[in-house]
Amino acid sequence: MLNADHAELQRKLLYEFKNTCFLDESLRHSSFVNEQADTGMRDNERLEFLGDAVLNLVIGDILMQRHPDSNEGDLSRMRANLVNEAQLATIARSINLGSYLQLGKGEIQTNGREKNSILADAFEAVMAALYLDGGFDAAFKTIDRHFSPLIESVTAPMANYDYKSQVQEFVQVTQQEMPIYTVIHESGPDHDKTFRVRLQLQQLHAEGVGKSKKTAEQDAARQALEMLKAGT
Repeated sequence: MLNADHAELQRKLLYEFKNTCFLDESLRHSSFVNEQADTGMRDNERLEFLGDAVLNLVIGDILMQRHPDSNEGDLSRMRANLVNEAQLATIARSINLGSYLQLGKGEIQTNGREKNSILADAFEAVMAALYLDGGFDAAFKTIDRHFSPLIESVTAPMANYDYKSQVQEFVQVTQQEMPIYTVIHESGPDHDKTFRVRLQLQQLHAEGVGKSKKTAEQDAARQALEMLKAGT
């Protein structure tokens, strides 16, 4: 184990465990357990099973709230784009989860701390541990917080709604100046960046997030349209 300071991981999760045994188990890979003399030691596979269900429930809840007009097919597609190995591994890397995992010698030698499958499974297990320790509300808050940068960019139905064009049509009808889009923040490595864009339309300001500048601009335009429709 590279870093035994679980307090640091809890700070990254913004959650303090009442029973750290749940957290310990969630970080214990089967390859590590198989090398131990303690035959009663559990690996994180049972928690991984529960964590998958917790994640799907929480993300499904969030999508239902944010997309009240979407049908079952669209909601399922959006959830699949969020709860999958690649996305979970990306979030796991954002909190350096790999450094806290207990792995067997073979997995360590083959760079197991960077494997998508191990990271994704461990993230599911940690979410299950958090759910068991703090209940649904605690799990919901943590999952919502860590998925927030992805949810709008991944789930925004860009294929059906070109929000920038709708804003432009509104401007032309109302004879206002054209909106200005500005990138105000970038985060993440070059191969997996997240962008935050601000739209300015006279006195109206809206911000959007996306995995590309274009997606973030569309998200900002969507936010602006909601303000315009509300008379803001």
